[in-house]
Amino acid sequence: MASLQHSPAWQALQQHFEQIKDLHMRDLFSQDPQRFKNFSLHFGDILLDYSKNRLTQETLNLLCHLARERQLDGWREKLFSGEKINHTEGRAVLHTALRNRSDKPVYIDGEDVTPEIRAMQTRMSEIVQAIRRREWRGITGQPITNVVNIGVGGSDLGPVMAYEALRPYAIHDLKMHFVSNVDESQIADTLEVIKPETTLFIVVSKSFTTQDTLVNARTARHWLVAGSSNPNKVLQHHMLAVTEKQAAAEGFGIPASNILPMWDWVGGRYSLWSAVGLSVAIAVGMDYFEEMLAGAAAMDDHFCNTPLEANIPVILALLGVWYNNFFNIHTYAVLPYDQYLHRLPPYLRQQDMESNGKRITRDGVTVNYATGPTIFGQLGISGQHAFYQLMHQGTQIIPADILAPVNRHYDIPEHHRLLLSNVFAQTEALMRGKTPAEVEVELQGEGMSQEEIDLLLPYKVFPGNKPTNTILYSRLTPKTLGTLIAMYEHKVFVQGVIWDINSFDQWGVELGKQLARQIMPELGTHATVTSHDSSTNGLINYYKSLREPVKD
Repeated sequence: MASLQHSPAWQALQQHFEQIKDLHMRDLFSQDPQRFKNFSLHFGDILLDYSKNRLTQETLNLLCHLARERQLDGWREKLFSGEKINHTEGRAVLHTALRNRSDKPVYIDGEDVTPEIRAMQTRMSEIVQAIRRREWRGITGQPITNVVNIGVGGSDLGPVMAYEALRPYAIHDLKMHFVSNVDESQIADTLEVIKPETTLFIVVSKSFTTQDTLVNARTARHWLVAGSSNPNKVLQHHMLAVTEKQAAAEGFGIPASNILPMWDWVGGRYSLWSAVGLSVAIAVGMDYFEEMLAGAAAMDDHFCNTPLEANIPVILALLGVWYNNFFNIHTYAVLPYDQYLHRLPPYLRQQDMESNGKRITRDGVTVNYATGPTIFGQLGISGQHAFYQLMHQGTQIIPADILAPVNRHYDIPEHHRLLLSNVFAQTEALMRGKTPAEVEVELQGEGMSQEEIDLLLPYKVFPGNKPTNTILYSRLTPKTLGTLIAMYEHKVFVQGVIWDINSFDQWGVELGKQLARQIMPELGTHATVTSHDSSTNGLINYYKSLREPVKD
């Protein structure tokens, strides 16, 4: 197979780009009254409108040809069949197996892992029911009223995102807390509002060696067992673990019966579907958690069995490649107009940037083209009053996904009409812009003199031609949430296939961790540090000069 930039499909796209790069979407809509119909897709109650993008039918055809040329179908089969496509770690990538609702076996190295998955889900269900029914009691016999998830990265971002998204389905007399920051302020603030006798901690660490998580877990353990004559019994009532390394968790003091498994074939940022999602299941109940799994499984089926031209994750991925590699646009925004999705942008930031922030191909060669973009975003209404100025009139082009619910969990019509009016207005404004002639007519209507108009006119012009995808869904249910998350997972996978990179390792996070382990003991001495570069030495020694004595 030819290298990416020398492949026939890539060359054809480059030639096509030169022909259409200056087209304005205003003209595309004028030329095709059916453009919305021709460039939108439905899946269940989800609508993807991608008509407000700088592409034609020929663009779409060429992009799909690129996907076929890069053997997307074959890679998709490898993903779902358990081949070890994470070749740098020798691992399969089977987070999809965790939400498989069929009776079809899932094999790794010739062994069906379905029984292990079902056993894990059964144990999750038992824990969830015991806590929600107030049958799981603390050491003093009181029911659990607070659950604290301790994790970082995928062990935190997924659970906290899903919990916030599904708040309307949660029981509100059971409080969830999430601790990920090694800055002691977060766990200290959390411990201030809970009581040891009614709190359950869930320590989530695949390797059970992650420093940030273990430091927080040790603080929680010390807080729980302080003054106890039987620490092991306290942990039996008040601490669970989710990990691949059961022996390490037991060595920490957590009983074997309180440890739920992870597997090396599930990456951290794809692990929400496993026992990593236990805190979410406790909050909303196992039935709703399983609905989330079912929504993801439905998207898996769509991704596997729908032609590329009508395949939602594939279309989203190819649009990203189109902008990243041909327009040289390397930033992308996620803008939910749904309060319950306020944690989606940081979740997708990790999923995308940790997966495709790579510069080495599968053959070990340095790429000479752009790979993963920079992801950012926040709630759309907040963003309108923050960074949309740059999106509308700045020198950069930032493609965006705008997500919004058609219906709400609460019925306050004026709020929702205002919210949706902003969704539709922003996508139209970003696409259309405002021409000098339109500005002049507008200012004349306001009674301005020609001199005033000439002065103000340049500042009121909007170039438009800024691309957006609009994703509408009926209501943010557990099933819809699962569908949306899986949609983005598959989008990232497709882009990794196109760019010929391994989307499932993350060696880039290792160097900083290694150096932190070297530096940490240096911070505990009074000696002047000279073992690093002058900047790092200077920072460490300045820290030491201002460090206050630790109070017992």
